[in-house]
Amino acid sequence: MAIAGPDGVDAAIAAGIDLDGSPIPAEMLSLYNEVMALEAQRARSGVRKSMRNRVVKTGSKHLDQASLDARLKAAGWEGLKAKEIDFFYG
Repeated sequence: MAIAGPDGVDAAIAAGIDLDGSPIPAEMLSLYNEVMALEAQRARSGVRKSMRNRVVKTGSKHLDQASLDARLKAAGWEGLKAKEIDFFYG
């Protein structure tokens, strides 16, 4: 199964099929769906905060630390925090 983009994994989960074509165990799907349903009910603190969190989480996979920090600041967000640097780059 060829998957690309942020919605690709969601499509695979919805189909119950892993990227190698094997079925995802029912227990895993059940727990995932339960946790995602709980997350869907959680009150949000703000879109900008959620956007920044996503940029840091995903950006750390594609950009070096200095570049991501500079890009965050240039966009108007706070630069990388020490705990983020430790977690994503440590």
